[in-house]
Amino acid sequence: MKPLTLILGALAFLVAAIPAAAQDAYPSKPIRIVVGYSAGGGNDIIVRVMTPELSKGLGQPVIVDNKPGAQSIIAAELVAKSAPDGYTLLMGPSGPMTINPATYSKLPYSPTRDFAPISMICSFPLLVTVNAQLPIRNMRELIDYAKKHPGSANYASSAGIFQVTTELFKQRTGTQFVMIPYKSSGESVQAVIAGQVTMTIVDPPPATGPLKAGTLRGLAVTSPRRHPSWPDLPTMAEAGVPDMEVPVWTALFAPAKTPPAIVARLQKEVARVVHSPEVKERFAAMGLDPVGSTSEELGRVVARDLEKYIAVAKAANIKND
Repeated sequence: MKPLTLILGALAFLVAAIPAAAQDAYPSKPIRIVVGYSAGGGNDIIVRVMTPELSKGLGQPVIVDNKPGAQSIIAAELVAKSAPDGYTLLMGPSGPMTINPATYSKLPYSPTRDFAPISMICSFPLLVTVNAQLPIRNMRELIDYAKKHPGSANYASSAGIFQVTTELFKQRTGTQFVMIPYKSSGESVQAVIAGQVTMTIVDPPPATGPLKAGTLRGLAVTSPRRHPSWPDLPTMAEAGVPDMEVPVWTALFAPAKTPPAIVARLQKEVARVVHSPEVKERFAAMGLDPVGSTSEELGRVVARDLEKYIAVAKAANIKND
């Protein structure tokens, strides 16, 4: 019996070692990053800037998979229910992770229960923008325009963060902009340029080019201080709308129960990539501030912002069910 016991013991050791060996070999196949918005939106642009360097560091292709619709709920649910093996990740901005839980009474996922935070990629202000052909050159003129055109003043929004920010703006200014939904912030920007909507409060990546081209006009930023990428744009407070600071971020998340070793590997790569010279330069050109936080830091930000936006949505009576 002794040889049999030894054999069984050896087999048990080998079986126990398989998960650890699999983790050590990670990644051994392509990694998919799911984006809850159409191509051309802010999060799509950000992740595509990062993928070449991520692929190089991880030694495997990194594939962007756009799953737009329902305020990124479709994408978040897909990743939440995926195998926790590090091969399906979520590009998780403020919207699905901290706004949706505040504006929907029921969600098919929980940002804190169903995900393992990896790293905050970058933070940035939102930009208040209008069509450059409109007779609106500052925030006061935008407010006056909305009050003179109560039946036609509207705004484009593709995510909860843009909706909540604009609803907060409406509360602060007494305006009645009507929301028109789009599938990405890129589509929202194009709708403003085409004259389909009056304004959009949007993330920087899809707005940067049109701002430089003069087809889009920026009126203000939602950061507490002027941003170096747009030194001529006032803060909301400077523009006459106080208590409108809305710092925004995007981050990478894995399904809950993803092995800590895999989360740590991904966190290390994200932190390296966002501070690599080429990515950092391209982020700066779009007004994005690279972060590369630890998993624990990202978890604390999610908890903090959930509390904040639940209060804002309750005060504004925002219910997206």
